This record gives sequence, C-alpha cells and structure tokens, in this order.
Amino acid sequence: MDADVIVIGAGAAGLAAAQKLAGRSLRVLLIEARDRVGGRVLTRPVAGLVTPAELGAEFIHGPAEETFDLLRDSGVAAIDTGGESWVCDGAGLRRDEDDFASAAGIFEGARSLPDDESADRFLRRFEGDAGKRAMVSAARAFVEGFEAADPALASARAIADEWLSGVDLRSARPYGGYGPIFGRMRDACAAAGVRIALSTHARNVAWRRGEVRVEVAGSRGGARALHARAAVVTLPVGVLRHRGDETAVAFEPELPAEKLGSLARIEMGHVVKVLLAFRTAFWERVRHERYRGAAFLHCDAQPFAAYWMQTPVRSELVAAWAGGPRAIALRGASEAELVEIAVNGFGVLLDEPVLARAELIGGMTHDWSRDAFSRGAYSYVAVGGGDARAVLAEPLDGALFFAGEATSTDGQGGTVNGALKTGRRAAEEAAAALA
Repeated sequence: MDADVIVIGAGAAGLAAAQKLAGRSLRVLLIEARDRVGGRVLTRPVAGLVTPAELGAEFIHGPAEETFDLLRDSGVAAIDTGGESWVCDGAGLRRDEDDFASAAGIFEGARSLPDDESADRFLRRFEGDAGKRAMVSAARAFVEGFEAADPALASARAIADEWLSGVDLRSARPYGGYGPIFGRMRDACAAAGVRIALSTHARNVAWRRGEVRVEVAGSRGGARALHARAAVVTLPVGVLRHRGDETAVAFEPELPAEKLGSLARIEMGHVVKVLLAFRTAFWERVRHERYRGAAFLHCDAQPFAAYWMQTPVRSELVAAWAGGPRAIALRGASEAELVEIAVNGFGVLLDEPVLARAELIGGMTHDWSRDAFSRGAYSYVAVGGGDARAVLAEPLDGALFFAGEATSTDGQGGTVNGALKTGRRAAEEAAAALA
C-alpha cells in the first residue's frame, strides 16, 4: 500500500482532509493535477499594489468558523468589506440602500411550492406586478451574480432553503488574500507527514471495500498506479461529470445510479472575473469625490454587472464580475478582449471612459470554465435537486468518501468554508471506517 488514504485534489477540501487524516496517525498521500495547491483559489501578486489579485475565491461569507480558525492559526487578519453600494439607472449611478437579503426574500414563497421549479419560472410569477418589478430584477441579478447560476436551471426551492434559513450575508476578506493561507496549509500537511504529489492527474479510480487503486498520469506523461485502503474525492462537480477525453476521471466500478443522479442535479456556475489594476484610485476623485466611499457598483446594462473595489483597504485594484448567462455570453473572448470590455464598462459607469483607459496599467483573468481541473466556478442546485448535495456527500462502501463545496448541506455550498468543513467531515468518516 502506498498510503492508508489517498486524497484526490489539493484545494480547500483536500488540504483540510489530508491534515485531519494525518492528525489521526494515518498515512496520507495527497495528489493534485495542477502544479500548485489551492484549487479554485488563485492569488496573484500585483507589482506596486498592496492587495493581490484574487482570480478565484476572494470573500469569507458569514461566520465561517473553520475559515476564521484557519486565519487565526496563520496569524492573518480578516478585513470586513464595507463602503457604499451604487446602482445605475437612467440618470447614472445612485446610492443603493438595498442588499441581497431583500432581493432573496422574494423566494420565500418557493418553499411551499408543490413541485420545484426554476428560479426564472418562479420570478415570472411577479413580473406583472408593477410594484415588484424592481425586486424581481434584483432577485434575478442575485441568482446570476451571487449564485453564478442560470435562472432557467437553478432551483427556486433550493435558493429559498439556502438563503432564507438564517444564512449570514456578511462578508470579509483575508488580508493579503487566500494564497498565503493555503501555502501554510500545505506546509502544515507536509509537517504532519502528508506526501504531496503535484502535477499528478487521477485518471481512473478502482474501488472496493478495503482497497482503492488510483491510476495517475504526470505532467510529462507516463502512468502509474497508487494503492490505499480508502480515498477522499474532492473533485469539483464539473470534473466528476466530465467524460470523453484524457482529462476525465473514470470510476471502476462506475459510481452508483443515485450518485450519478445527484451529479446530474448539481450544476457548475460560470463566472468571468477580471482584475483591473490602475495607476491611481481615480474613481475617488471624480464627480467632486462622490464615489470616494464606494465599494460596489452594479449595472445590469453592462456586460460585467458588478464591479468592486478593495474597500476599506485603499487599493488601485478593481474586480469586474459577470455570472451565469452573462459569463456564458463572454465565453470565447480572449483575456485582452475581456480586459477591454471590463475597463470600458467601468469607465462608462463613472462617466469617465477616457480617464479609465488612461489610468489602466493592466488586467488579468482566469477562465475557470475552460480549466480542465475545475470546469466551472462553484456549484448550485438545479430544479429537483433538493437532496442532491447530501447524496453526493454519502460515502461508498467504506472506500470512497466525498468532500468539496458541492457536498455542503448547511447552506455553505460554493464557499471556501463549505469546502474546508466538508473536507474535515470526510476525513472523520474515512478515519472511522478504517479504525
């Protein structure tokens, strides 16, 4: 045996699982297809700026106990997001006093639907009510932007369950980004005895009680087989669902019908996120410093419906965000084209398109939908998928254990904290099965 447990994937869930298993005195082998740890966390420093570019996960949502524990252990501060929110209308930008909670409130009635239906169909019920049109528009923007979901596919009932069950919408950021924290997790795993194999792509997982064989390929080719008593699978839904080429991961025997059914009822949200670096925070000076306290700009008329600054940290970095159908509409654009679209939209919102282009130093993005090891940004539940996350999380025959944000059943799907928590849960399940 190469290990007691092979952990497949070195994102938040995989690192958390590996560290937990090693703490139980189990021999752990952590394999990762990329040449780095972190998964859908991708932190890039920007020369001359105090804040890094977070091309993947950026925020800490709600109480996030596991995440804050990790920050405390790493000696990293969490900075609460703050500042003003502005929204466009026919006359330009105006202060927006509403929040996501008020927009999501329209879904409360979805909990009592006799049959589940899409968010799009549910929202259409209210479009004839002139008094609710603004709320419907905000709720649709919430589904596309925050959930990164297609309203035509997303479950109205699941949105109601997740966001009307006491979910805390407060958010913060790790100061300095997630990257250093994940580096410390990697070091902690190594110090605990975890062997980490990067650029090691799982191609086939053969499993039965008491034995798992994982066939892997390296970045330079060449296949080999790794053996363990169990495996923790932390692959994203987009990867688990993918079939048909050399990047696919096969299971032998195939996953049971109920597990495949759960995968079919969980979708991967699509996101295009562009980070724009400027010479100065010029938006703080325009219009007699009207936007000096701005943190978020929203405009459904733009290809990127949301922009945000690093407030309260003073920084020249701005994020442009498109989720769901808007992200799909931008598919195929090059990085240079996306940067051009993003800076143009930002300039138009501020009524300073020439100044925005003159101040731009550069931009960057990462296409998570085309990334063979993620195939999307983060998960959401499709129509009829009420129990899909729970079914996906269930272990198989004491051999395979599943973790990752898509297996979170307490409203933390799509979050780093959800991934951390499920990684530790799967590690506990595997340790108990092997005891």
